[in-house]
Amino acid sequence: MNLRIPGPTPCPPDVLAAVGRQMMNHRGPEVAELTRRVVGGLRPFFRTESDIILLTASGTAGLEAAIVNTLSPGDPVLAVTTGVFGDRFAEIAEGYGADVTRLSFEWGTAVDPAEVSSALAEKRFRAVLLTHNETSTGVTSPLGEICESIHARSGPLLLVDAISSLGALPLATDALGLDVVVTGSQKAWGVPPGMAMLSVSERAWHAASTARIPRFYLDLERYRAPVREGQFPWTPSLPVLYGLEVALERMRLEGEEAIYARHARVGAHTRAAVSALGLELFADPRFASNTVTAVRVPEGIDGKALTRTLRERHATVVGGGQGKLTGKIFRLGHLGFVTVDDVDQALFAVSRALRERK
Repeated sequence: MNLRIPGPTPCPPDVLAAVGRQMMNHRGPEVAELTRRVVGGLRPFFRTESDIILLTASGTAGLEAAIVNTLSPGDPVLAVTTGVFGDRFAEIAEGYGADVTRLSFEWGTAVDPAEVSSALAEKRFRAVLLTHNETSTGVTSPLGEICESIHARSGPLLLVDAISSLGALPLATDALGLDVVVTGSQKAWGVPPGMAMLSVSERAWHAASTARIPRFYLDLERYRAPVREGQFPWTPSLPVLYGLEVALERMRLEGEEAIYARHARVGAHTRAAVSALGLELFADPRFASNTVTAVRVPEGIDGKALTRTLRERHATVVGGGQGKLTGKIFRLGHLGFVTVDDVDQALFAVSRALRERK
């Protein structure tokens, strides 16, 4: 089966072998050393000197942790959104009682830094919620320019969903002044789901000391000292840790810049190949993601039937549209341990399935 969704991504054989290893004492020295190696392997991709926290949870739980550890009910929050996952981040903040102002952009377009700056000029916000790579539309927003516009206006906390970008696209956490950055094991890291990884700045830790949203399992302060010692406040997912260690060693050997260049190459190839099939790309080409490509379903084709045909007849799984894009687009994931051949095989299946659906 050619799994071409934007996560979970296919796991290399050595990662799969690692997650099947026998369990060990999660309070023992072996796991402590393993955790230190994993955190050390993540740090170059986060590009931060801040604390990196490992949560046995999904990426969404990581976003929730960012909210509950830094905000209090009633805090004014600017949620900048371009799709389903930006909206989800906003919904989490709303669910905990934050006073959320949504700055929404048309799906398929990127965030306009000037509009963010204008919103900040009208009201003082405690935090800004940003989605680096909007998986539902295949758009990567210009995070550097956005952060520059925010820092020029005021000093809100910057909470960033980098779940489908970190490890595949460059992201300079400290240089951009980001306070909490969240990613997930099942994305660019090529490991099974089950772990959220977060960087937490000193500003975020200071905010956590006064934040009044109730929390327990997701209380990052409970993780801070233990993780520095290679330990956890609760039982971690040892299989995911085993897999992360192997995946991060693969990534170290390939090299950060080579990984980013590979994703850029595969992304450009995917978009060109989609266009060569006569299909229309959904995202603004200036901001098209190098981890997922959204493609408009041709007129007269049932999008859900198309993805079903791909799965059942051609052993190819692509992502469908989400929210208001359900049935209108399909999404090709190309992040993690992906090659041009993987994409070409999927697009060959797409071309055959389209002929069959006509």
